[in-house]
Amino acid sequence: MFLLDWFYGVLASLGLWQKEAKILFLGLDNAGKTTLLHMLKDERLVQHQPTQYPTSEELSIGKIKFKAFDLGGHQIARRVWKDYYAKVDFILRMKELDALLSDEALANVPFLILGNKIDIPYAASEDELRFHLGLTGVTTGKGKVNLADTNVRPLEVFMCSIVRKMGYGDGFKWVSQYIK
Repeated sequence: MFLLDWFYGVLASLGLWQKEAKILFLGLDNAGKTTLLHMLKDERLVQHQPTQYPTSEELSIGKIKFKAFDLGGHQIARRVWKDYYAKVDFILRMKELDALLSDEALANVPFLILGNKIDIPYAASEDELRFHLGLTGVTTGKGKVNLADTNVRPLEVFMCSIVRKMGYGDGFKWVSQYIK
């Protein structure tokens, strides 16, 4: 396995190979999912209408090529979220967490939870968000954490502001270490 990892590392450093991953953008209405997707893809901040139908986009971040599925957050759209579970390598969660974390189909899928809109004066702090989502003491750590020999799912919270272009890059760097 070491030799294979080394070989792919050499190819990646030469720009001849990229890891590929599929990501789900999930969250309630007006959480900023589509705005973040387009900020990552085009580096443009654009106001979007609510997502009515699932869409997909391809984008590259670092050495990983992503196929991103942007699913609406309204109640009707949430009915199709499960249809996409088997297709993804990690889930980006912007604001129904308990149901996702307890779903067996997602047992080994890393979860990146972004607390968006920290640019708004009354936004929750990271500690408040962890508390209200029931994640105090449950997350796995923001650094490089070796979970290879455990049955622990990577799960972490990162605070961000899409408008100010801050925080979400750290979350993507963190989750990229768990993409195989």
